[in-house]
Amino acid sequence: MALEEFIEAHDPTNEANALTARQALSEADDTLVKLSEGNSLFKEQALLLLAKLKFCEGFYQVCLDTLEKVDLTSIALRESEGNAYKNTRLLYMVAECFAIKGKCLDKTKSSLKTKYKISEREDEIITCYEIAGDLAFLCLQQRDKRPTTPQGMGPSTESNNFIVTSLIEMAIKQVPVMHWKKGDKIKCINRYREMLRAVESRFAHDIRKTLALELAQLLLRSSSSSSYKSIDLNAKSLNNKAPKPMVYCPDKLFVPKTLDEEVLLLLLIAEAVATREAVLERNEETHELTLTNITAIYDLLALILVKRAQFGRLTESFEKAMRFSFQEFHIWYQFANSLISSSKYSQALPVLSECYRLAPQNVTVCLQAAQLCYEHLQLNQQGVEWSQRAVQCNVPKHFLARAYMALGIGLCLVAKDSRLNADRQSLNQKALEAFKTAQDLNPSDYLTAFHLALQYANLRKINVAIEFTKKSLENRSDFIHSLHLLTLLLSARKQHEEAMTLIQAALEEYPDNLSLLMTKAKLEKIVLGPDEALSTYQKMLKLWKDMHELDIADDGSDSKSKVRERNPWDKRSLAQITLNEFSERGSGSIRAESYAASRMEKALSDLASSMNSSFQPRAGPQRSWVIQAQIWLNLAELYLSLNQVQEAQSCVQETFQLFPHSVYVFFMRGLVYEHKGCLNEAKMCYENAISVNPTHTKSLYHLGIVLHKLGDNRLAEKVLRDAVNLDPCFHKAWFVLGIVLEATDHPEDASHCHMMGTSLEATCPVAPFNVIQRVMT
Repeated sequence: MALEEFIEAHDPTNEANALTARQALSEADDTLVKLSEGNSLFKEQALLLLAKLKFCEGFYQVCLDTLEKVDLTSIALRESEGNAYKNTRLLYMVAECFAIKGKCLDKTKSSLKTKYKISEREDEIITCYEIAGDLAFLCLQQRDKRPTTPQGMGPSTESNNFIVTSLIEMAIKQVPVMHWKKGDKIKCINRYREMLRAVESRFAHDIRKTLALELAQLLLRSSSSSSYKSIDLNAKSLNNKAPKPMVYCPDKLFVPKTLDEEVLLLLLIAEAVATREAVLERNEETHELTLTNITAIYDLLALILVKRAQFGRLTESFEKAMRFSFQEFHIWYQFANSLISSSKYSQALPVLSECYRLAPQNVTVCLQAAQLCYEHLQLNQQGVEWSQRAVQCNVPKHFLARAYMALGIGLCLVAKDSRLNADRQSLNQKALEAFKTAQDLNPSDYLTAFHLALQYANLRKINVAIEFTKKSLENRSDFIHSLHLLTLLLSARKQHEEAMTLIQAALEEYPDNLSLLMTKAKLEKIVLGPDEALSTYQKMLKLWKDMHELDIADDGSDSKSKVRERNPWDKRSLAQITLNEFSERGSGSIRAESYAASRMEKALSDLASSMNSSFQPRAGPQRSWVIQAQIWLNLAELYLSLNQVQEAQSCVQETFQLFPHSVYVFFMRGLVYEHKGCLNEAKMCYENAISVNPTHTKSLYHLGIVLHKLGDNRLAEKVLRDAVNLDPCFHKAWFVLGIVLEATDHPEDASHCHMMGTSLEATCPVAPFNVIQRVMT
């Protein structure tokens, strides 16, 4: 008992405990020496315990000499003869003695002179460790089979109170390490696999977790997809000198065929064990160590699952981790990233808020939260607040520059949603100052130069905008948004041929970019004629079909499609388009231009579905259907310009079947009616569009035209003033407002409106500058 109590309190593999052992175990030493020298029935066990004691005291050669008096292999075979394990405790003692023997051989190998002798000794050490591990697994499996003694029923006939001791754990871990040091990677990997194939014991969960994690790390570091060799279940073990643990039947095992499959399986095994341990662990020091292991598991899981686009599965894993990760920033932050990758943006934002609470000076968290607000949640004011927090962080200049850039983006977006022109001007000026500050902090940042250029473009300072766009391209010549912006700036100068040349060059680099193709179609209509524009729209529809098939495959429930190995961004990366880019098109938007309006559209669609309407949302990702609808509607507008009303109606009908309550479907129907001269029907359609989205300037503009034609000039003036207030650069609305004011005998105001229209038309691009999204990365 004294020896076991000492080992429980002091790690015997740590040489620093040797002197303490010599003092504490002197009495036990004397007792065991006496027992081992006589002919007692316990002589065999006394020798085993004495060897263990000498190992604790640091007398390694004496320990080896003691073990030479006992045939460890014979005891192991005897105790496991016919699978009738007579004394499991004794078998476990033998396992520990094999581990001790291996360690002692390792400690005394410095006396060997030749490389051959050293190599021979290392092989002997590996054999000892392997036998120790196999016997330990076998004992633990037998322990699982034996019922525990009910409380109050007296002592058990055999002590079952043993665990995976530090000696056994050392032996199990050292075998693959020694194979690796000898340069035998295959033996190293096969030993891990052999141990993991052993039938699981509830008393060896922790060691199984460790082995699974270590093998996963080893495979990732040392193997590639081409060099990977799958598990051979028929391979024979190199060690046949002692009993082997029970292994799972090969017929019932899942055998991974690829490197990623095996690593993923190993990590899922490790995760299952680690999460259970973390929930049950109450010791603070042990809990911290468990969390360190779990963090390593989740980092590797992220590496594998992201590669296979399994973001949902990764999110599920991190959700489990939340039960024991109250103050763990890294796990919370990885959870936020997994939610973002799964497109669960509204859930990701509060998780990022928790990350900020844990690390208030982490500027990356603030910038990521701001980006979520701007690009996915339409919470622009909240995004500004996150950007202001980022500005207040004590960080290097390049991070601070990005913080000011994010602040500028947010102020621009808030300005766009503002109804008052004075507020918009004030916010846009503040945004410009923020961009300038960012530029001063990091003059070589292509993104800041791009945003400055876009801001000057919206202020119609075309020459300055071109200067900053070129600066952005100097720092990154292939940045698609700067190429697109320069195309629009050239078209604003009426240099349409140069703009066409540039966009064709950009499309050579990004041949399947839908946003560039949309602008190209607008330019082609001016430069080459509508037939060329029609062929571009046809190409866009074909591209949409290819992209949609990938989206459907990802969104489907077929498990095979979900685990196929491919880059999740392979096709959509070449499309490189966001819904924001479509939503800002001068020809209108399939999506509402404000968050409130988009919610209105969704409410109308839900209401139609709940009332047993014939309308049912299309299966598959809505993003894909939105893009198709936008292509149809732009095509409809082209057909109207060619006076092909029937074809335009067909395009609008196609869009109606996708989004019957979209503001732009109402608007395009109004255009068709207006083109046919049905003014009252057109008026009703425009009014419906404005009811859904009061800020839809195109609907306001055309409603003003229809009202003027119907003779209601006062209401037409009011509607057109709303349009130019919302978009002061809308030159067509200024022209029509001038005509209406002439009709109401206000010549001076009319003259001012015509001058504004003429001035703005001179710098009007083929598509509004806001079709280019303000990106943060």
